[in-house]
Amino acid sequence: MNNKKKNEGRTDFSYYGLYLLDYLTTNKFEQAADEAFIRERTDRAAEAYEQARLEGYPADGAQELAMKVLTEGLRYSKHAILREVVENEFAGEVPGEKCEAFTQKLLPLVGNVFSIYDLSDDNFALSPEYDLLYTELTGAVILYIEEYGV
Repeated sequence: MNNKKKNEGRTDFSYYGLYLLDYLTTNKFEQAADEAFIRERTDRAAEAYEQARLEGYPADGAQELAMKVLTEGLRYSKHAILREVVENEFAGEVPGEKCEAFTQKLLPLVGNVFSIYDLSDDNFALSPEYDLLYTELTGAVILYIEEYGV
């Protein structure tokens, strides 16, 4: 019943729209609630697929290009990065069953830490900036746990 309500009004999405909605929701991107964003990306992905097929790409190759267009700039969600920090650095303090709730509670409090980093860069995880962000988030989690506990 809960899933039915969550997806109500979104059943008219195409394959690409449903895929993107699931991806955004699973990774807790802010754009998951932005229907116009999803529709625009869906249209661009479908156009990329169609153009690739017209240019002679095999179906698999055209699909790969369409998926790239669909998820461009959406590789790293704030939630996923913070969850990774909590899971990797605080496994002893935050039990696995509390990790998701703890991450959800903490995310709004550390949102400003993300503001100086470009998470839309598909190579962000390979950059020195990712290491800086990871370190800053680790410090923020330490301060939070010291002050408020888990």
